[in-house]
Amino acid sequence: MDQQSAYAALAREDRVHTSLYTDPAIFDAEMDRIFANTWVWVAHASELPTPNSYKMSHVGLQPVVVTRDKESQLHVLLNRCRHRAASVCEQKRGRAQMFVCRYHGWSYDMTGRLRAVPYAAGYGTELNKEDYPLVSLRVETYAGLVFATMRDDIQPLAEYLGPARAWIDLFMKQGAGFGIKVAGEHRFRFPGNWKIQLENTTDAYHFPIVHRSFLTSLDEETEGQFDVLGQGGWIEDLGNGHSVMVMIPDLVDLEANLDAPIPERFQDLAAELAKTHAPQEVRRIVRAVGGTGFNINLFPNVACSMAFFRVLRPIAVNETEIAHMALGMAGGPEAANQARLRLHEHFQGPMGFGSPDDAEGWERVQRGAAAGDDLWILLNRGLAQGSNTGDVSAETGMRAAYRMWRRMMAQ
Repeated sequence: MDQQSAYAALAREDRVHTSLYTDPAIFDAEMDRIFANTWVWVAHASELPTPNSYKMSHVGLQPVVVTRDKESQLHVLLNRCRHRAASVCEQKRGRAQMFVCRYHGWSYDMTGRLRAVPYAAGYGTELNKEDYPLVSLRVETYAGLVFATMRDDIQPLAEYLGPARAWIDLFMKQGAGFGIKVAGEHRFRFPGNWKIQLENTTDAYHFPIVHRSFLTSLDEETEGQFDVLGQGGWIEDLGNGHSVMVMIPDLVDLEANLDAPIPERFQDLAAELAKTHAPQEVRRIVRAVGGTGFNINLFPNVACSMAFFRVLRPIAVNETEIAHMALGMAGGPEAANQARLRLHEHFQGPMGFGSPDDAEGWERVQRGAAAGDDLWILLNRGLAQGSNTGDVSAETGMRAAYRMWRRMMAQ
């Protein structure tokens, strides 16, 4: 059996082999066959608010810098000087006219062009600066989401996202007409494989078990809203490894049903907003504050999850970094944005209920994966309902991701 066939055999329709979590050789192949061969999320446009702004990011294991040049065009550049390979950027984000390599002083502008070389006469006529820009990746955006790819011959981003675009459009309605901005983030690592977290985004089956402490912290009305297994939700395979999990169907379209009663927990916010906004605008903002009723999983590394972005970064076969990005309304009312931050802190913040509980579950999966030499991870829940859709507790989204995994690893 050739290597491509061997990889494909490890991901069946109803199960995947445990070695997908534990084998360093498989991890290395994933970085080459998946992360270097598809569209990978690197930023949100709001993180680059002005010309000459930048942020550090990664495409798989490869460090990159996302920049907005003086003409406001976006670029994604490998964070590696073309001289002796030193990184040219060490600040997580900021503004700059140039990136200057602190080893030998080669300087690059925000487009990646090499602009200056100290003591250039030492090269004689052997150095043409035009030949040594920072390596630039292909970059495209959709609804403010910035993606990059190592491949020039890949399909357009819009085509890759396919039906997921309609769900992204719905997700962005939580901007309440003001647009979406990243309002802050926190990062943490867990000792487990990146695919464990990828699976979690469309796993509602665990919610009432793992997040019981969160549910008991809510008022009765909100606790009822988060009865995610009892509201008729569903999961869809959106193609190319993407999927959507609808947990609260009433919150799929935040601009619908604006005449519904304002929940008790938002009454004080509504009263504050009413001082400066028309009644219908108050309802639109308040309805958007709590976020959407669904999670979108965009293969391989980002989720638009109810009211935040969750970004995964593979570090090693048994280590993954997670970034939880709180979202606000760009130019929206301060009171509404403060309310969104408090909700984020309650569940996904570093001292919230959700993040520690999820991370503990992911770590236990990695520990358990060390037991047994030839065992499989089951993905068969809801399979009898159909391969592309299922109820909200089905493992449809996981099967969608592993279909794409199998396809890419078999290339």
